[in-house]
Amino acid sequence: MFSSRLQWNQIPNRLSALVAEKRRAGAEILDLTESNPTRVGLTYPQAEILAALADASALRYHPSPQGLHSARTAVAAYYGPHIKHANVLLTASTSEAYAYLFKLLTNPGDEILAPRPSYPLFEFLAGLESVDIRQYPLRYDGVWHVDFDALEQAITPRTRGIVVVNPNNPTGSFLKRAELDVLDALAAERGLAILSDEVFRDYAFGQDPERMSTLTGERRALTFSMSGLSKIAGLPQMKLGWIVASGPNRDQAMDALELIADTYLSVSTPVQVALPRLLGLSGGILEQIRQRTASNLARLRGIVDGSAATLLRTEGGWYAVLQVPRTHTEEEWTLKLLGDSGVLVQPGFFFDFESEAFLVLSLLPEPATFAEGLRRLRSVI
Repeated sequence: MFSSRLQWNQIPNRLSALVAEKRRAGAEILDLTESNPTRVGLTYPQAEILAALADASALRYHPSPQGLHSARTAVAAYYGPHIKHANVLLTASTSEAYAYLFKLLTNPGDEILAPRPSYPLFEFLAGLESVDIRQYPLRYDGVWHVDFDALEQAITPRTRGIVVVNPNNPTGSFLKRAELDVLDALAAERGLAILSDEVFRDYAFGQDPERMSTLTGERRALTFSMSGLSKIAGLPQMKLGWIVASGPNRDQAMDALELIADTYLSVSTPVQVALPRLLGLSGGILEQIRQRTASNLARLRGIVDGSAATLLRTEGGWYAVLQVPRTHTEEEWTLKLLGDSGVLVQPGFFFDFESEAFLVLSLLPEPATFAEGLRRLRSVI
């Protein structure tokens, strides 16, 4: 009766089942996977946020598929003078932005390339659009980098675009200028679009002039940059994201995206009206998250130093990756940590790491929770 696009395996994995069992029993869990900024003790300017949402103009409905002029102008200003509001289209989330771009670029059965390891949502989003995901690897040799030989070999006649997560989740690696030159030339030569997920771009650890914080601007290949309030302002509940188009055929792409958006009109008027003020308020929230992730990363370095675990280099974002001894599988490590010590971390295979054994931790938890979780983790490892 139902679409084959929904035939996903919904059987809980062993880690999820153990989490549910412990929560039912009321057991303590030190959650080192927490990535919801509204649940980690940050201080939000509540009165100012509520005031932004109370603007009376939100009571009037003026359907605008591309998004309200004022909101798109605020997004363009976030990037700088090289971006015009005409090249911005608002969505209800980054996930919806992916869905729109898959609709724009593909027919059923076409393919999109996505990095491995990375965020595990791509297959589900693509599946809902009847699109296939083919992966290209990121390699680690002290730093993360794109394996361009493997990427080029992954391109087929049905490939329509290449996803870049910049910085990557969970590796925290930024695309470098030299890598972008190769990627841009390859995509232009093959007639492919680049889809750049930049939700963590504001959370870099230190400075590096070789990093590309955004792919907006002059490009040889048609390029779409995506972001939103979820990470920039720590406000995932506001449900507002966007697409910025760059490169050749940009205007035609924007016309087609507007047509897609007009079919749904999904972005609420109140959050669009509030967007300029919400972006203006984001600095204080963003700085708290920067301080939290930086201090937790420093604490993590200190805890694992001299242990059997190795912290892989991260350049930005909210996550860190530990390589642990292959005396256990990743699943066994996570089950042991949770079962014996009440510490929840994620196994690398959740993010399609090619080999064992890696554990992924969020850098967002409250410091006391993070420190105690790390203490227990080290004692187990």
